[in-house]
Amino acid sequence: MRSSISRSIIATIVLTLSAQAQLEWENEESLEAYQNRIEWFANANYGMFIHFGLYSCLGGEWKGEQMEWYAEWIQATADIPREEYADIIHRFNPVGFDAELIARAAKEAGMTYLVITAKHHEGFCLWDSAYTEFDMANSALSGRDFLDELSKACRAQGIKFCLYYSIIDWNHPSQESNTEGDKAFSRWGQTVMREGRKQEYIDYQTNQILELIRTYEPAMLWFDGDWVNWWTMEDGIALYNIIRKTDPDIIVNNRVAKRKTFELDFVTQEQKHFDAAFPSHWEGCYTMNKSWGYKKHDHEWKDAETVYQKLKDINEKGGNLLLNVGPDGNGEVQAEAYAILKATATLLEAAPIKKKIPIIQKMPGIKE
Repeated sequence: MRSSISRSIIATIVLTLSAQAQLEWENEESLEAYQNRIEWFANANYGMFIHFGLYSCLGGEWKGEQMEWYAEWIQATADIPREEYADIIHRFNPVGFDAELIARAAKEAGMTYLVITAKHHEGFCLWDSAYTEFDMANSALSGRDFLDELSKACRAQGIKFCLYYSIIDWNHPSQESNTEGDKAFSRWGQTVMREGRKQEYIDYQTNQILELIRTYEPAMLWFDGDWVNWWTMEDGIALYNIIRKTDPDIIVNNRVAKRKTFELDFVTQEQKHFDAAFPSHWEGCYTMNKSWGYKKHDHEWKDAETVYQKLKDINEKGGNLLLNVGPDGNGEVQAEAYAILKATATLLEAAPIKKKIPIIQKMPGIKE
């Protein structure tokens, strides 16, 4: 087990590391060290993605109207004001969330790691955070800790436990929707940082990430939202440096910085994947139906053969498949999703897939 960081010194770490984190690669490591650190991911092949938050209890519907696009983007699609959306916390009561069942299903499916949305774009935190009241502790399920339950269940099954964290935050007062945007993504995906408040948010973000590392010791941090204009490559590398200083063993996806040019520690593809082998470690993440978050009227499920062929194609090109499930408002994964996982496992048992692991020669941040 990695050594824990006491809450009393987190603020000191933030101040010290923020001052030290520069554009240069402070944590530049040897190729051998990098390969040792990412070895489990290189051999992983297949993982489970879980999108779960306040949006799960809405199920893609707002005031009786079915929303198009992804269910977890419902605040953006329906253009729901921050204060009105925040009230949904009082409806969040997923008593059926069963971490042991989910972890066991992942294991039986042949998956070796699991990533859950600790905080999606909506800003709601799926744990008791010391830095906000917009979290589990202020919902009807105060006293439960889904991240703790799932991390323990994963470790009992020999599955690597990993956490997703969104760079943007629709609830934090430092950001506001872009009134010049004419579509959901341009309004809410491209949040506007209020003047003079960026450092306030970066401190908030850094504190929460250190809190997650200290409390749950994730094997991986999986970032998203790097596309926003106010988040720079410099911001991403600085955060990467802080994370690696805090936990030298952790791995981080490339979306911590600007995904088009940053490749450490691995590259993430979404709802698509490379046409040919890629020279770095990578992952393709896909939904089982059309939405990441639970959507009541989304019944367009992929069949097991489709999932198997995606897994095969990705593995043979050197990547991992991260396949999503979206628990509903009661915290339960849909029966259709479990059935797909089980049927795909049967196909895997009949025809195992051999992954072609990329041979890394040199990349930015890695010494020869």
